[in-house]
Amino acid sequence: MEKVAAEGIVVEKINIDTEEILTMEYTVRSVPTVILIDDSGKEFARTVGAKPLNHYIEQYNNFTNV
Repeated sequence: MEKVAAEGIVVEKINIDTEEILTMEYTVRSVPTVILIDDSGKEFARTVGAKPLNHYIEQYNNFTNV
């Protein structure tokens, strides 16, 4: 996720053990789960499991270029 952040994408890591409300709100059941969220808090993409850097950048770019 540090590499994703280095691309200029805002990354916020959440500890599922201490952020139980967010974990439930976004229905996180597996780790790692990456959820792309717009400024209003609405989810627009979700990936469960580790993926290559390009996967996350492409998801983000697909959303921001719409």
